[in-house]
Amino acid sequence: MADVPYQPSGRPLHDPRELRAVAHPVRNRILTELGATGPMRAADLARELGIPANQASFHLRQLAKYGLIEEDPDAGRDRRDRVWRMTSTTGVSIDLKALEEQPGGAAAVEVFRRNAAGWGHVVVDAIYSARREDGVIRTLNDSAVRLTYEEAQEMAADFDELVHRWQERTRGQEGERRTYLAFVALQPHPVTGAELAAGGED
Repeated sequence: MADVPYQPSGRPLHDPRELRAVAHPVRNRILTELGATGPMRAADLARELGIPANQASFHLRQLAKYGLIEEDPDAGRDRRDRVWRMTSTTGVSIDLKALEEQPGGAAAVEVFRRNAAGWGHVVVDAIYSARREDGVIRTLNDSAVRLTYEEAQEMAADFDELVHRWQERTRGQEGERRTYLAFVALQPHPVTGAELAAGGED
């Protein structure tokens, strides 16, 4: 069992402005790519995301402004070759309750939640899409487990360790790779039987 309370890995966000930065869909995807791939140039990110290079550069500067990414001088070919990396290889962790209590926090949290809810719909729609590609894995594990609080902490830590282990194994590796999204949620079941009955059809 977990000896100490589970703490999400990653750099904690303390400023609502940081939350707004990561809530932006393009910036969030940039952080995703840097976390999965390792250091990248603006041109490489632009090609991966399908956006203009100047747009990628703008969003990179915004992320750097809040200390979420930084230049990697050892990865560049020369001083003019700007390569960017995450300041934390384990990403970021977000405490919405603490951020909401800060000045400007409520509005930032509302934007973040709205974007996160929309992103959740995108992910589920893609999983259940009728379109299928050869050589691509799509899987959704919708399971239920009876856990104590301590066991839930341990399971959450196991999820973190699994993803981080695969990131370390594949980051910076060559080959025909693409970015896969591991979308994991662990929480008490959010819907009660009464709510299901009230919203059900005859």
